[in-house]
Amino acid sequence: MKIAVFTESLPPNTDGVSRTYSYLAETLREQGIAFRFYSPFKPESGSKWKHRVRKIWSFPFPLYKKYKISVPLFDNPELEIDRFKPDLIHVSSPTPLGYFALRYARRNFIPAVAAYHTHFVSYFPYYGMQAMEPMGWSLLRHFHNSFLINLAPSASACQEIQAQGIKNVELWERGVDLRLFSPHFYNRDTRRVMGDPDKPKLLFVGRLVKEKNIDDLLDAAKLLRSRGHEFDLAFIGDGPMKEEIKQREPGAYLPGYLHGHELAAVYASSDLFVFPSTTETFGNVLQEAYASGLPVIGVRAGGSQDLIQHGLNGLICEPKNPAAFAANIELLLKNQNLRRQISENALNLIQERTWSAINTRLLHRYEALIRDFRAGRVAYKETFRDWLALQIAYPGDWMHAA
Repeated sequence: MKIAVFTESLPPNTDGVSRTYSYLAETLREQGIAFRFYSPFKPESGSKWKHRVRKIWSFPFPLYKKYKISVPLFDNPELEIDRFKPDLIHVSSPTPLGYFALRYARRNFIPAVAAYHTHFVSYFPYYGMQAMEPMGWSLLRHFHNSFLINLAPSASACQEIQAQGIKNVELWERGVDLRLFSPHFYNRDTRRVMGDPDKPKLLFVGRLVKEKNIDDLLDAAKLLRSRGHEFDLAFIGDGPMKEEIKQREPGAYLPGYLHGHELAAVYASSDLFVFPSTTETFGNVLQEAYASGLPVIGVRAGGSQDLIQHGLNGLICEPKNPAAFAANIELLLKNQNLRRQISENALNLIQERTWSAINTRLLHRYEALIRDFRAGRVAYKETFRDWLALQIAYPGDWMHAA
């Protein structure tokens, strides 16, 4: 089996999508499966699979310049893909690179799957673009319904995109690296770097952007301080809200992105994981927190609600409600026995969710799809409208002919 993956995010980018594909690459490599990645990012020299990545010309995404949009029109990888001869194509997002991969798969009679990683359309209201939501869902619907399978990371994400008319949706969950994230990496020196080592540490990990609902966390922190609670806040990540966080929480720990054991030590040395985001399709960071022995406080929205069992491995409240969020934090700050019990439960429940187990199930699904496609049991829709839309979305033949 040969797999070609087209994704806008790989290391050294550090978001959840990048980590997801890094662990998929490790599973493919460990199981001896041939694979190639096509992406605007290429892992650094220490990566064991760097040589399997073809870097595609790209430009920065205007709203968030650390993201890039690939433009294969100017860096056509088609001949290289021809030589590789993939048995299946996996696409991560509806970008020019994604449309290029879709068109290549359909023209060469190769089964293709798409992954739904991010609620892009749900971000529009945070940037004053509510009116674009219907058009956004229309574009996503057409893109994803051109694939044989659409992989979503959580039950709630599956339900949401199915409700928007996206078909052939299946679950591809996310794992956690239990070798990297563990309570054993607790370090008092790390706590000292984060603030007063004797004060509770409240940790957020993720992009520092409006759609993560960080405003709600800052408002909750203000409420808690007004009630006399003392604690330190840590924000691991970067983004356009960083300066606002500095102004509203002058004592917050804001080191930017951390990686590997440095990140694991911050998790293990914290006391609570606070995550008010309403726009997650899954929430990899929640599982990293569980594996580090942290109770999670989240909201009943997006992928978080699939991972948090209220009172068992964390606490969950209504979204966009700083007072309710603050009340849950307060409950665990006051009740160390409850905090300890939830921590133990979180650690026990996460043990079966390794990346190897989850990605091995994905590879079995790949194999079944390849067999079904070759036997004619599944096939692409073939309509003139679909063909025309694909030519408009990715006019590669016209450009190269010119």
